[in-house]
Amino acid sequence: MHDPPVLRGDDMHPFANSARPAVHDDVFALWDRLAEFSAADGDAALTHLLTTLCAMVAARNALWAVVVRLPSPSPNDPLFGWRPRLVRLLHPVPAMVASVQEQFDTLWTGKVDSSHVVAAAGNEPFRANLLFEAMPAEWFEGEHYRRHYLEVGHGDSIQMRCSLNDDVRIHIFVFRDVQAPRFCAPDLELLCFVMHGLRWYCRQQLLSHGLLIADAPLTSTERRVLLGLLDGRSEKQIAQLLDQSPNTTHVHIKSIYTKFNVGSRSTLTALWLGKLR
Repeated sequence: MHDPPVLRGDDMHPFANSARPAVHDDVFALWDRLAEFSAADGDAALTHLLTTLCAMVAARNALWAVVVRLPSPSPNDPLFGWRPRLVRLLHPVPAMVASVQEQFDTLWTGKVDSSHVVAAAGNEPFRANLLFEAMPAEWFEGEHYRRHYLEVGHGDSIQMRCSLNDDVRIHIFVFRDVQAPRFCAPDLELLCFVMHGLRWYCRQQLLSHGLLIADAPLTSTERRVLLGLLDGRSEKQIAQLLDQSPNTTHVHIKSIYTKFNVGSRSTLTALWLGKLR
C-alpha cells in the first residue's frame, strides 16, 4: 500500500497563483452563508455544508466525524489512539447507518481495516486523499470495500482530515455512486480549498458539543440549552422552548458553565468568538 497524496503548504490553495476561476464564487458564497448561521443553528449549518460539498463534486452522500485521541492508547493500537466520538450522515439511509454503526463498533475491537489505518495515520494539520490513490488495487477486491461501499451503493470517496488540536480531528468523507465516474484531482483540490477556509467553523461545531475544550462532552439536553444561550435567549425562554421548569434549565446552565470552566454567559460567548483559549 503506497502513501496517499497529502496536501500541505501551498498545495492547500490550488488556485492561489492563478486567475480566480468562477467556481470561487460558489466557495465564497458557502463561506459567507455559513458565517450567517446563528450559533443555535449549528446543525442546520452542518447540513448546508455537507449538501454543498456534495453538489460541488456530484457526490451522493457525505459523512462528518469528530475523532478524538484516547488518553492512554495501547502502544500496539493500529489507529494510534484515534477513535470516533461523534458521527453525522448527510442522508442517513438505513443501509448507510448500519454500515457506519458496524464500522464504529469494529474500531474498538482491534480488528480494523487498512483503510481505517490510512485515515488515522500521520500528524499533518490537514490531510486529504482520493480513495483509489490511497488504497492498493487488491483492497477493492476485499470484504470491506464490498460491504461498506458496493452494498450501500457507493463506488468511490474523498476523505479530508483537519486537526483542531493534538487530540481532536474532523474527518469528512464524500461518496459517489457505483455508476458514477471516479473522483479526480480537481475534485480533491476544490474540496480542500473549501475546507481550508473553514477551520473557524469546525471549531464552533466542536465547541457546541463540548468536544474541544469542555471538561466533559455535553449531554443532548445541555447542548440544546447551550444553543439557546448562544442565541441570546433568557433562561425563562429556554425553559419554555425545551418544555422544562426554570429550575431544571438553571441546573443545566450551571453544568454547562462548569464543563467549560466559565462563570458567565459573556465568558462562554467569548469562546465562540475565539477570545479565550
